[in-house]
Amino acid sequence: MTTPAAPSSTPTSTPSKAPRPEVGTVPPPWLGTRVLERTADGFGVQQPTPKALRNRRFTLPDTTDPLPGKGFVSRVDSPAPASVIARSTWAPGCPVAATDLAWVRLAFWGFDDQRHFGELLANADAAEDLVSVFRSLYEARFPIEEMRITTKAEQTAAPTGDGNDTGSFNCRPVRGATTYSQHAYGLAVDVNPFQNPYEKGDLVLPELAGAYTDRSWKRPGMVLPGGPVVRAFDSIGWTWGGTWRTLKDLQHFSANGG
Repeated sequence: MTTPAAPSSTPTSTPSKAPRPEVGTVPPPWLGTRVLERTADGFGVQQPTPKALRNRRFTLPDTTDPLPGKGFVSRVDSPAPASVIARSTWAPGCPVAATDLAWVRLAFWGFDDQRHFGELLANADAAEDLVSVFRSLYEARFPIEEMRITTKAEQTAAPTGDGNDTGSFNCRPVRGATTYSQHAYGLAVDVNPFQNPYEKGDLVLPELAGAYTDRSWKRPGMVLPGGPVVRAFDSIGWTWGGTWRTLKDLQHFSANGG
């Protein structure tokens, strides 16, 4: 009688897990949703920078259609179309006429080392200069998280302290004052506000960006003295808020230094 052979056992392989992305390279699921309590001044209460944002280096999905062509490309529509003005913060009473604003679309590099597209609403007199600035940043591969036009809803939205939109026109007063900001004329640009916060005394804006007040820890997207962003805006005669004495607005560049 023949003894049947024992069934062969084939070892089962355990599927390998995909490696976790590095902290800071993907947006946390709560981004833009966790509302902060307000201070008496209307800002959000300052909070420590979450671990996921201490070395923030992700780029959000584009909200603008790609432009044709390769490399750096741009398009300026002046005056800006009425449909673009309608989704901006412009309203009667703003210190610049809607017809004096231009719609600027352009390519930029993201933190993911990929080519992206964004849009600015800016003063028509500055539009071509701004194209030259962002051409320089593209050539330097300076990373930007997102570039889009500020909406009226954002002006009154509850603070979450984690926004990071690179933008220009915003019809609002200077922070803590009643006079209009240069943004209200389309003659200012904020670059990566989270990596380059506004600082005045104990106030840091965005409110969760405190980790970026340490400028000795150099991380992607930061505007640094002598760096490509400062050089690009200096080439068109715009002043950096990082050189101001009474406060530091590290994200801010403007035509008249204000």
